[in-house]
Amino acid sequence: METRIIKYSILALIGAILFGGGYILGQSSYAPFVFFGPSNTTPEEAAADFQPFWEAWRLLHNEYYDQPLDNVQLAEGAIQGMLNTLEDPNTRYLSPEQENAARSSMQGEIEGIGAEVTEAEDGSIVIVSPYEGSPAEDAGLQPGDILREADGVPLTGMPVSEAAALVRGPAGTVVNLTIEREGETFQVEVTRGVIRVPSVRGEILENNIAYARLSRFGNESAAELNQLLTELLAQNPSGLILDLRGNPGGALETAIGIADEFLPEGLILTEQFGNETDKIFEATDEGVAQEIPLVILIDQGSASASEVLAGAIRDRERGVLIGTTTFGKGTVQTWWSLSNQGGLRITTARWLTPAGTWVHDTGLEPDYFVALPDVETPEEFTDTQLEAAVDYLTGEPVIETKRTDVGN
Repeated sequence: METRIIKYSILALIGAILFGGGYILGQSSYAPFVFFGPSNTTPEEAAADFQPFWEAWRLLHNEYYDQPLDNVQLAEGAIQGMLNTLEDPNTRYLSPEQENAARSSMQGEIEGIGAEVTEAEDGSIVIVSPYEGSPAEDAGLQPGDILREADGVPLTGMPVSEAAALVRGPAGTVVNLTIEREGETFQVEVTRGVIRVPSVRGEILENNIAYARLSRFGNESAAELNQLLTELLAQNPSGLILDLRGNPGGALETAIGIADEFLPEGLILTEQFGNETDKIFEATDEGVAQEIPLVILIDQGSASASEVLAGAIRDRERGVLIGTTTFGKGTVQTWWSLSNQGGLRITTARWLTPAGTWVHDTGLEPDYFVALPDVETPEEFTDTQLEAAVDYLTGEPVIETKRTDVGN
């Protein structure tokens, strides 16, 4: 098995691609809005500009040799083409299926088999971990299993998002999977279900250090983290590690609420809009974890809302960042629902850290750069980033990694 897969299988700290619903990278200020108003006519001010479009539409229906044409496909292609001219990967159209999956993921519920996966360097789709109590676990799927086919369709070499679309589906339906395990290939039938995926987990580590893992910024994540922090802090830990590695982001309002758990009154972030207006977000001084020494773990998979939180903690000097440079997504998307049950994610603002930093395309640099080691077997692996966080909180020297030796 490739080194990268061994490492990620141990940590499960990748941006999760759930075989039950895709998760759209980014943060949304408020979600979702429903678009109301006349949408079946060309606006008068754009009539001349859109005349060639309608001419092309009619010519295709009248002249194209392979009839009839799929109007839904043509309409969705036109939307995609319009958005592509913006050259903004975060402004995107979601089909009705993708929109439903994204909403379900934000709610923490997915329909599918319930497995977290990644893509190996050879293009294989590899299970990182089945969720506890999920159909995948019930069917005996294990970390490291390679998904070769879904209902007879080869998955190797396919983008993970497309593979996920083939495997996920409505609860109660069956998907036939071809699995490779330790060189042996076999068939598994999995009945899809509804899976509740919590976004936080935690424990007290040795040295009386509290550890909290936040995997996404979903609609329930702030309440889940508040409950976890309350339980952990009741045990009087000497320090707290908040793990944001591989967290691709989520709802902006959730990031604000979570930042408020750690920060006293003051700035969390600033949104800047295209009309040159700003919107300020501030902490309320009501959080449960404002005093405890704090370390945030980050890596290149920490994006969007993760960077909002980590940037606020760093700039407000509330804690330190340990790990590697974050993804670098400094824009805010608003969700809009469309009449076909699809949706648009439109970039409506950029956001700045309390110090006025725009992280877009550059990311946040950690205070202590610590990479994960490359190893050949699970037995050789050590989570050097977690160890560095414990060292910092216990007053031991933090051993940094050369920045040219990224390692994860």
